[in-house]
Amino acid sequence: MKDRDSKAAAGRLQPEEGRESVWDYPRPPRLEATTKRIRVQLGGKTIADTRRALRVLETSHPPVYYIPCEDIRMDYLREEAGYSFCEWKGQARYYSVVVEKTKAERAAWGYPSPAPAYAGIKGYLAFYAEKMDRCTVDGEEVRSQGGDFYGGWITRDIVGPFKGGPGSWGW
Repeated sequence: MKDRDSKAAAGRLQPEEGRESVWDYPRPPRLEATTKRIRVQLGGKTIADTRRALRVLETSHPPVYYIPCEDIRMDYLREEAGYSFCEWKGQARYYSVVVEKTKAERAAWGYPSPAPAYAGIKGYLAFYAEKMDRCTVDGEEVRSQGGDFYGGWITRDIVGPFKGGPGSWGW
């Protein structure tokens, strides 16, 4: 483990049976399928509903759920200008979610041409939980990962500490 991670890892919570520690997730991140029901809602509408999501699991981060576009109401999404770059996944594009008079700006993102190791997320999008009215994993409402950049979803079966909160930028 790198020195920058050692302070955070020292505060690592030991997961109980049936729970996961983000400090057991790998770096570079792992991509895995899940059959848990993932739902995203905004403005009284269900934007996404799937049991075919992929989770990206990275050291110190809660899972990011990527949903196949076939299971997203793409008529509510508007592609935005600009992009960001992930050292693992490549160049991300952003989308706003618009439902009547409700707009969540740059609330979803995806990788149209991901790096080969993450080719599985091509045609999938992830959502920032804090920008949506409600995001759930198997019916449990999620908490969003701290900070204004990371998009992890925290559920009761995930323990930290999590990157993104105050003082965690250098982890």
